[in-house]
Amino acid sequence: MRDHDLRSRAVGEMHLRRWPPLPVPCHIVQWVLAIDDSERADELSAIEALTASNDSVGNPTHREGRINQRVTFTWERQSEGSSLTLFCAPCDDEGFLEPTTDVELSAAIAWARTLPGQIVRSTRVWLAQTDADVERVLDRHPINRDELVSSTLGGGIRIWSDFRLKDDGFGRLLAAANGIDRRDLTRQIQRLQELGNYRNKALLGLPVARECWPKLDAAEERLSDLANRIADSDARDDSLLEELSRLALDLASVATAISFRMDATRAYGQIVEERLEQLDVRPVGGYASLVDFTQRRFRPAMNTCIATSERIERIGERTEQLTSLLRARIDTRIENQNAELLRSMEQSISMQARLQQLVEGLSAVALSYYVLGLIKYALYAVPDSALGVSDEFVIGLLVLPMVLGVWWTMHTLKDRLIKTSDQR
Repeated sequence: MRDHDLRSRAVGEMHLRRWPPLPVPCHIVQWVLAIDDSERADELSAIEALTASNDSVGNPTHREGRINQRVTFTWERQSEGSSLTLFCAPCDDEGFLEPTTDVELSAAIAWARTLPGQIVRSTRVWLAQTDADVERVLDRHPINRDELVSSTLGGGIRIWSDFRLKDDGFGRLLAAANGIDRRDLTRQIQRLQELGNYRNKALLGLPVARECWPKLDAAEERLSDLANRIADSDARDDSLLEELSRLALDLASVATAISFRMDATRAYGQIVEERLEQLDVRPVGGYASLVDFTQRRFRPAMNTCIATSERIERIGERTEQLTSLLRARIDTRIENQNAELLRSMEQSISMQARLQQLVEGLSAVALSYYVLGLIKYALYAVPDSALGVSDEFVIGLLVLPMVLGVWWTMHTLKDRLIKTSDQR
């Protein structure tokens, strides 16, 4: 037996996105980045320069390493970008309030800022022992108390945040472990961060959806106008069909342009809902709940994105239905024209047949006339006394038999020719 080529990758996949057990207190700094394909190599090179040689995950999309004595990191490549998380411990609250006073943490943040990519979300998290430790930091931190969100998570963890960007470009999140097991604490804090990360990624689809609505409004107006013109019998079918084709192409272009973003938004939104359920959020009196904060704007935004995709599908279906109706009308008109043409051809063929019969009759009379003329000339050589009757009498007797005989001969020859043609 031998290992499958992808066995280590498959096993490593199950260990991705796991943070190391978090010490308490701890300062966490995280960036979620959008990376262009052209920047992937430079980013990986910078990360691998600090990656531990004994990476236990064994997956090229995940790296762990140490920047200096107190700061470690995890990095992960994702389909649309990457995430970088710094863990600074031991670290006191002064280092959280004023990162510039912490030389090692400041150096790690400065190194991280040299990496390529666009920031989708950046957060600084202060993990304290108890609620009282967090309250002391809140008294000195410029967090908007009127917009402060606070909830407890499953296991007893409590969090605080106003979910606003500060002057340094970071959001702030404060959490109290309250004696929870370090492994459960790590999982919950990571889920909490993933909730915010995927929420931001999902919301990237909202501006794209909003930009599409004017185009869809114009498409519906064009479709309504085309429906009215199709009902007007004076409109040309070929021009209407051409305009419907242009409308279908415009809709296909819009759908193609936003399909990836809308599909990603739907997938990210589902992850947000799953993380929110896994966190087991419980409200704290006097504060806005994390669930309320998330659902108040997130779900309407997701509904807008879903409605945009559904609207494009509906307009496309109506366009296809209108095109089918127009094609059916065109096919019906063509069939009617063909029927008229067939009736005209039948009349022409019937007339030609009658003319042919008339010509055949006239031909029989003409041929009989010539034959009788030849017989008449032949009778000139016979004396009248030999026949006992005049030549005119003989010719008169032969007129009817001759005409019938010539007609019967021509009809027989025609039947034989037709049978020979059918056999071929």
